Amino acid sequence: MIHYVALPIELVVENMDKTDYNFIEVEIDGIKMIMEPIEFNKWRIVRVISSNPYDFVNPLYQPGQILNLYVK
Repeated sequence: MIHYVALPIELVVENMDKTDYNFIEVEIDGIKMIMEPIEFNKWRIVRVISSNPYDFVNPLYQPGQILNLYVK
């Protein structure tokens, strides 16, 4: 993939090596998804993992949706 930008390459790749993510994998209603914490008991869906195409068009579980969950 090629990106054409009007910035120095140092600014573009700055912090690219940092992998300080706090993702977890959960299963809700039989759908596996990757989520990240936003604040106390609020989680954002990052990715849906499924082989069922209907899971990807379910408006409740779209990437970017914020859910209230209690995770142990």
